[in-house]
Amino acid sequence: MKLLIRPAPEVAIKSKPVRQQQMRQLRQNIRKLLARLDPEIRVDGSWDRVDVDVPDGRSLAGPVIDELVRIPGISTIQEIGVFPFVDLDDVGEKAVQAYAERLKGKTFAVRARRHGDHDFRSIDLERSVGAALLQGSDAKGVDLKSPDLEVRIEVKDDSYHIAHRRHEGLGGYPLGTVETVMTLISGGYDSSVAAYLMMRRGIRSHYLFFNLGGAAHEVGVRQVAHYLWERYGSSHNVKFISVPFEGVVAEIMRSVNHRHWGVVLKRMMLKAAAEIARDYNASGLVMGDAVAQVSSQTLTNLNVVDRASDEVVLRPLIAMDKQEIIRIAKDIGTEPFARNMPEYCGVISSKPVTRAKLHRVEEEEANMDPAALADAIANRTDTMVSQLLDSTQTPEDVELIQTPSVDDVIIDVRHPSEEERSPLTLTNNDVLKIPFYELNQQVAELPGNRQYLLYCDRGTMSRMHAGHLKAEGHGNIKVYAPAV
Repeated sequence: MKLLIRPAPEVAIKSKPVRQQQMRQLRQNIRKLLARLDPEIRVDGSWDRVDVDVPDGRSLAGPVIDELVRIPGISTIQEIGVFPFVDLDDVGEKAVQAYAERLKGKTFAVRARRHGDHDFRSIDLERSVGAALLQGSDAKGVDLKSPDLEVRIEVKDDSYHIAHRRHEGLGGYPLGTVETVMTLISGGYDSSVAAYLMMRRGIRSHYLFFNLGGAAHEVGVRQVAHYLWERYGSSHNVKFISVPFEGVVAEIMRSVNHRHWGVVLKRMMLKAAAEIARDYNASGLVMGDAVAQVSSQTLTNLNVVDRASDEVVLRPLIAMDKQEIIRIAKDIGTEPFARNMPEYCGVISSKPVTRAKLHRVEEEEANMDPAALADAIANRTDTMVSQLLDSTQTPEDVELIQTPSVDDVIIDVRHPSEEERSPLTLTNNDVLKIPFYELNQQVAELPGNRQYLLYCDRGTMSRMHAGHLKAEGHGNIKVYAPAV
């Protein structure tokens, strides 16, 4: 099987040095990925095309096409048949064999190219093949301006190609032809789509995860990052960096006015991201913000957030509607991950500011202990994305209790303001109020001969922290999940 690959149109219009570099990178990416399927697959090409030759007798057509349609920088993949040139009649016969079924009821046009010394012109070839197709198929007719189907034929010296099925590629630029970035990823719809769009643009991207809610969330995000890399970016090695941010969250809640929590949290993430990016030679930061989607994403607040870093902040979703983002997530396969991802809702203000003032936010941040952010950055871990699933620990299964025993102690892990609005009152059980951001420190001080049930309104935070604590060896931790 032979395949003709055309680069995205943007590649073809570059200057000669840039085009050569991008085509060289595209061939290298294709060669590396297809070698995993069969090391004997040949990849060659020129300034405007890549030729792939798959050895005959191998059942690789499906896997090869599936791999190619997911490689950034490819516009189209054309399956082609190669034949020795005999005469124009033979070309017409082969064209009828290839296209008769697909031409039923459709208009067509023959597009021919000729290279070498022949006694006919390209237009002669087009007319001869067109006549054969009209006679040998149930085509509706010829339409040279806007045909339903184009029949492409190329004669080169003593052989010729007939194009068969055509597949659409991702487009964009070949991965690795643009600088490296650091993509902030939470595993939801927005950040996963943003990461994909940057890869499609040829940008190599490390994944930066700020862990706000324990092991369960991190496991889900690791799975998303590995999926994105494996399907769209595995021609290049990248890192997954996890930053323990619970201490920063706790410091924000202790020191910052609740109206500024969301903005300050994003500023702390950008400050950390900028410092980490320099260690990985990343030239920019990528975020999944869309204008006005939530309170921290007003133009005013985004401006305040961006002042936390000197690095360029890229937001590929900035003008997208949520439905458009979800549609792309479905197309690229990240929608099921996002739909089932634990949602961290711990840093939510009752009346968040929508037009933050930079000087006021900076005054609030001055009240924070800078050691919290420094410790988070220092304690980060990084893993090659190719090894993420190997290094992932499956979260411990946590038992959900609807009706507690009288000896069970309920731990309300909600933020104090949330607990005050909706107090948890039980007749027969002790209730401890330990906010989620202080849970790790205080659980170690509790008597080990009691069973503790974590509680929050939605059940998400309680399950995440219970799984995290159980994984650390606290076997007496379960979740209180009363029937609704």
